[in-house]
Amino acid sequence: MNPPIPVLTAPRRNLPKAVTLAHGGGGSAMRDLIDEVFIETFKGTKGAPEDQARFDLAALMAQGDRLAFTTDGFVVDPLFFPGGDIGKLAVCGTINDLAVGGARPVALSCAVIIEEGLALDTLRAVARSMAETAGAAGVPIVTGDTKVVARGACDKLFITTTGIGVVRTGVEVGIARARPGDVVLVNGQLGDHGAAILNARGDLALESDIASDCAALHGLIDRLIDAAPGVRMMRDATRGGVAAVLNELAAASGVGVRLRESDTPIRADVQGFCEILGLDPLYLANEGKIVAVVPPEQEGAALQALRAHPLGGGAAAIGRITDTRPGRVVMETRFGGERIVDMLVGDQLPRIC
Repeated sequence: MNPPIPVLTAPRRNLPKAVTLAHGGGGSAMRDLIDEVFIETFKGTKGAPEDQARFDLAALMAQGDRLAFTTDGFVVDPLFFPGGDIGKLAVCGTINDLAVGGARPVALSCAVIIEEGLALDTLRAVARSMAETAGAAGVPIVTGDTKVVARGACDKLFITTTGIGVVRTGVEVGIARARPGDVVLVNGQLGDHGAAILNARGDLALESDIASDCAALHGLIDRLIDAAPGVRMMRDATRGGVAAVLNELAAASGVGVRLRESDTPIRADVQGFCEILGLDPLYLANEGKIVAVVPPEQEGAALQALRAHPLGGGAAAIGRITDTRPGRVVMETRFGGERIVDMLVGDQLPRIC
């Protein structure tokens, strides 16, 4: 059974219980919806509403020497799941995409596509979740857009978030920077989000307490960079999981990656879930886990910094970069053998983010 949708207080305006096409028509109905559900909830803009947010360039330049910019769409099904919802996912996902590039997130935008008939309580719950997540992260939502489409033209609610951040001076990370001898780190157990979403859909009738690891990771990444300034690469292991990230790394850097199954942190219930369904946890999505590659001399400092953060208590070194079998990711199994960890052609689980 899917988690219950949070119920909020009654609307302040005389809005219907569900979204109608009129709410996307540009008139007073649309203005009422935007004012109550988004502007009042986000409180990210001041003064008269404009079609854009504006930033002081001098203030941005004081934080670093480059601007980072990213955008992402979210179509997760169901909208609410253990450990999060589409709103929290949209905010955390965009913050993390900025942070793994070495940027400190500054601000977000939010564009929503709403299916006619979506309950207003559902939309309010998602907006409030976004506001709470952005507020806790210290990254405001400052502008956005609202569209309403006819029934069947989308599935309840789609969200696109865009973010800007500032890359601090001297930080250089990238997918093509790995070198033989470097160490591959993760900040905790893998596969939680993918398993939580599949279980929340209720098709399998499996009883499990698996919750998504959805979280904003910029604070954790700040500590990692401070402790290991030579960090080569960071990626959040979302669709395609750790396997996809490491295959992209191997191809871009022209190196091999050798993993150790015995050192790869996976919860017993996630492992069991995967065994029942014939899935590989290395390919399951994560929304609160990064893959980082650091020089060998900075491994200890990096692990110590990750483990000292609430989102990195399960951090582990799971493998090394090698100069053999370039472009390949190889797993040393618990039984002393080897297997190739290849890139999937498609996705094990569609619509997990």
